[in-house]
Amino acid sequence: MVAASRDSNADDEHDPEGATIAFERAQLASVLRLATDDLAEVDAALGRVSAGRYGRCERCEQPISPARLDARPTARLCMTCASA
Repeated sequence: MVAASRDSNADDEHDPEGATIAFERAQLASVLRLATDDLAEVDAALGRVSAGRYGRCERCEQPISPARLDARPTARLCMTCASA
């Protein structure tokens, strides 16, 4: 999107019918940041698998319930610690 609009001379700030290019760029940056964060969480979970620590709470060391891991496979904390 950035490359496509780089050489454009469109005056999007005064277009009453659509979002501004700046807004769309900010929205795209936010989606990219969330995807990057999600990938980091997956990498961390894979590291816990390799270390034999997957499925254990990082705070209290107790097992994380299978239902929680089904809902959120990258969970680091059990429900008790996550709620605290």
